[in-house]
Amino acid sequence: MTSLEPVTYPFNQTDGLELDAAYADAREREGMLRVRLPYGEPAWLATRYADVRLVLGDRRFSRAAAEFHDAPRSSPAQRTNGILAMDPPDHTRLRTLVAKAFTKHRVESLRPRVRELAHSLLDQMEAMGPPVDLVENYALPIPVAVICELLGVPAADRPRFRVWSDRLLSTAGLTLEQFDRNQEEIREYMAGLIERHRAEPADDLMTALIEARDVRDRLSELELVDLCVGILVAGHETTASQIPNFVYVLCENPGELAKLREHPELLDNAVEELLRYVPLGAGAAFPRYATEDVEVGGVLVRAGEPVLVAVGAANRDRLRFEEADELKVDREVGQHLGFGHGVHHCLGAQLARLELQEALGALLRRFPGLHPAGDIVWKSQMIVRGPRTMPVGW
Repeated sequence: MTSLEPVTYPFNQTDGLELDAAYADAREREGMLRVRLPYGEPAWLATRYADVRLVLGDRRFSRAAAEFHDAPRSSPAQRTNGILAMDPPDHTRLRTLVAKAFTKHRVESLRPRVRELAHSLLDQMEAMGPPVDLVENYALPIPVAVICELLGVPAADRPRFRVWSDRLLSTAGLTLEQFDRNQEEIREYMAGLIERHRAEPADDLMTALIEARDVRDRLSELELVDLCVGILVAGHETTASQIPNFVYVLCENPGELAKLREHPELLDNAVEELLRYVPLGAGAAFPRYATEDVEVGGVLVRAGEPVLVAVGAANRDRLRFEEADELKVDREVGQHLGFGHGVHHCLGAQLARLELQEALGALLRRFPGLHPAGDIVWKSQMIVRGPRTMPVGW
């Protein structure tokens, strides 16, 4: 029977990448768990692959409805703005404006630049000599440089937007006033960049979005600002976390690392398997609200009730993946949910794949003896998990 008494959530610890055993317990029991986050109302938690895919893909579940509820969340501030909080048709309108920058062809054209960047950073690491912090000297600079170039943001401003980005993704209990102040600061910064682009148009995504605003009236000024902020933050944070996450997991699975070294043609497949295997989120976020009664996993979710989807747990569902808790770089992964599913499927999935392929491939080729070389400091009180610093040697 499904327990109606909410259990405290989230489950995962932030000092590592383990998937908490509570998720396996939840997948095995009938129905869904009721969970309570530090703030907001209780929610259902979907942990099985089929249930998560249903909630993410079914239009009867709304992200926009969270604005009208005391949405379950880890921090006092309720994030209700931006494309992630929208439903179609507003979501479709904004996503369409950005999608052409992330087509497979356009993204593939960036591969030489990403490869050049990776090798340049590896040259610098080699010159520094071990141990070197993989995060600061490799994992962060690659996606930051790429998204800055794509969007038209000066990479020199990275220290400024890094602080704002951390706060936007924080679960550290920022007060509403602190959250609003941080949001106002990054909006002011982005508005200034937009004005500079208006005065001096360039061949980048920001200029294209400005044209959509000024010439075709496809979005409001605030939507333009928030869309650019969202692209900047989402465009670097997860990839910058996953590069050291992948290295950490491979070093924890030396047999699979050896297999990948022996068969470098498995690289692209290994990236997909790592995307499946690594539970990136500290916990499920971004609740979906049922707009009518919907049955999920044997539970009748009533209209107006929120459901949280645990993607990391779904990607370890043994009903979908054989030996789901094992890393297998040669696994035929199929449709993992590492980039989500449905209308909110990650817009930058192709770019993230390319960056991860190039970053991991170059790193393993350059440093055959790559290994951790000191204590890892893990991010804490963040939506995503991963090393904040990770000393490596070779």
